[in-house]
Amino acid sequence: MDLVVKSARIPAVGETILGGDFIMTPGGKGANQAVAAAKLGAEVYLVAKLGEDVFAEQSLNNFKIAAINTEYVTRSKEAPSGVALIAVDQAGNNMIVVAPGANQQLTPDDIKAAESAIASSGVLLAQLEVPLETVESAGRLAKASGVTFILDPAPAQELSPELLAMVDVLTPNETEAEILTGIEVRDEDSARAAAKDLLKRGAGAVILSMGAKGYLLVSNDATEFVPAVKVDAVDATAAGDAFTGALAVVLAQGKSLADAAFFANHVAALSVTKMGAQSSMPSTEEVESFMKEIYAQGVNDEKAQ
Repeated sequence: MDLVVKSARIPAVGETILGGDFIMTPGGKGANQAVAAAKLGAEVYLVAKLGEDVFAEQSLNNFKIAAINTEYVTRSKEAPSGVALIAVDQAGNNMIVVAPGANQQLTPDDIKAAESAIASSGVLLAQLEVPLETVESAGRLAKASGVTFILDPAPAQELSPELLAMVDVLTPNETEAEILTGIEVRDEDSARAAAKDLLKRGAGAVILSMGAKGYLLVSNDATEFVPAVKVDAVDATAAGDAFTGALAVVLAQGKSLADAAFFANHVAALSVTKMGAQSSMPSTEEVESFMKEIYAQGVNDEKAQ
């Protein structure tokens, strides 16, 4: 569950400031990405763990509304559902602290229970709010089944060469890329250096998000920087999740990585025009209408297709 406070600015260390509106809305990276994909029309199975609390009930209800299959969402009696504390400033920038709770009890056995669903999927999408051994277990299953594996390396931590070698597409932001490589990402050149370092470490391709600047796609075949779509941002909390969820949907449709990233760029842009995480995820119809509108106006037309 995301507990969000709007404020004029992000407070400094040790500082207390008065905030504005408070919003409580379902969140969590894996859940956000699942909702993003489901709202874009994908058939989504979520493998996750919740607590026995009111936050779990609210999350399950939201999954039901989004038509997400929750057969493999289990409950923990020992740990609460995960919570994120989020401050959002007037420009839509945010600061997030996550208490993972029951997420940390998701085990390789939970992955094994979902083996048939994972093996028959077009794409497996994972992030790092669950134990690394669980992510590695899922990656091995995807690799053995020929399923495309996308890893969102957040919250960032050191990744083993074995795990990176399983990843078809790695989707870090600037901060996460720096933590993974030790290369400070300040501009397009340093982003390219970090992405190429991750390729050398085993990742199949890297899409490095640079926030309002855009994203850099680097694979063994191509390198492409694409500017962000220009919008009036309200809340960037789940922009990365919107991007990654959309990326998974389009790749599952059999389209190229470049085409998938181009569409996902617009999904992410549209998501930041609304408050909240899962509540800001757009439908396919909303994205298509948004794209027609901005290109009809001659805005953001560098890559209009």
